[in-house]
Amino acid sequence: MADLFGDDAPAPNAAEVSREDAPLADRLRPRALDEVIGQEHLTGPAGAIGRMVSAGKLASMILWGPPGTGKTSIARLLADAVGIRFVSISAVFSGVADLKKAFAEADKMASAGKKTLLFVDEIHRFNRAQQDGFLPFVERGTVTLVGATTENPSFALNAALLSRAQVLILERLSGDALGALLTRAETLEGPLPLTSDARAALIASADGDGRFLLGQAETLYNANLPEPLDPAALGAFLQRRVAVYDKDRDGHYNLISALHKSLRGSDPQASLYYLARMLTAGEEPLYVLRRLVRFASEDIGLADPNALVQTLAAKDAYQFLGSPEGELAIVQACLYCATAPKSNAAYAAQKTAFKSARETGSLMPPANILNAPTKLMKDIGYGAGYAYDHNSDEGFSGDNYWPDEMEPARFYEPVERGFERKVRERMEYWDRLRSERNGHSNTGAVGPK
Repeated sequence: MADLFGDDAPAPNAAEVSREDAPLADRLRPRALDEVIGQEHLTGPAGAIGRMVSAGKLASMILWGPPGTGKTSIARLLADAVGIRFVSISAVFSGVADLKKAFAEADKMASAGKKTLLFVDEIHRFNRAQQDGFLPFVERGTVTLVGATTENPSFALNAALLSRAQVLILERLSGDALGALLTRAETLEGPLPLTSDARAALIASADGDGRFLLGQAETLYNANLPEPLDPAALGAFLQRRVAVYDKDRDGHYNLISALHKSLRGSDPQASLYYLARMLTAGEEPLYVLRRLVRFASEDIGLADPNALVQTLAAKDAYQFLGSPEGELAIVQACLYCATAPKSNAAYAAQKTAFKSARETGSLMPPANILNAPTKLMKDIGYGAGYAYDHNSDEGFSGDNYWPDEMEPARFYEPVERGFERKVRERMEYWDRLRSERNGHSNTGAVGPK
């Protein structure tokens, strides 16, 4: 039997599992690690958890994974597998007093030769100071800490705590794993009142969350439906589930990264998919627009100057129309950026030029290009010998604009794509003229003489 999901109650015994009035998820709880569905990469013989159990020794660990993937159940079964005491607390409902009590009891049990596995659900909800409170007890071996989190531990947990625990990643349940979970439910309860297509739709709607899937299945069983539902009827009966997406958490950063990389890789289909993922999950459209505007400068630049125009126009259109009508303008900007020629030459030029500016400090520009609004300035040479470009046949004087103590440098290197090909031709033309007239061109390295 298998379920992946539990609360802070003690693990059920066989009698409790067979109770007909218990929730379906309770009746499908796993009673051994090999009954946990979808996490065989951890619980199998070659997995980190499987190896620990075989050795009979547990290390402190952080179980990181989406909701409904088995974190609580694995923690319970770990304690059973190696024969140690299991204590569970939730960071949502517990405070410092609860932690002190748990550690005091663990100390007492350790004195009696009994080890304790302390399971902390939603461990990321404890603040930094509370997380620090775990350290001495973990270091002394008073408890084996097993923390569960849906948030990226790199952001949510103290580095000191992470250095003392192994991070194990639980995978979002695949369609096959969810199908196996439904099959176990059907073995217990009978066939679901669904057509085969509706059954597939139910699995897809779970979005990798086994707990959610079993809750939906139980709703269907309890409804005593006279006829099997097709996908449309199922959608009307259960309503739509909004995708799991915390706008200030890991999912937010993962999806915006995926969108940015897809745009950079000139894949309009994938770009549109990730844009849709974000907007349908409730992301703030203006946040997406800000990222598109940034992308237009960073990854397209002068290869297609209209990309910046398109993204800013999309921002104006969205602010004018609002949702949902204005979202089409965001889609248009996304597709424009995805299909535009790419260049990060402006971005690279900015980085190099800013670095040079910091290194060269307060070097004065050459006197010939300085204004001379006073007689003194004229007397000391400001503006002397300045060549007015429009007076030359080509509209180009080839004058020197660099500080006397600095070699001419080359920060911006246009690529051979899009509009930048034209820019590159112009720059090469000006370099030839400059070399013919002055014996040098802007091809030097960055830095002072």
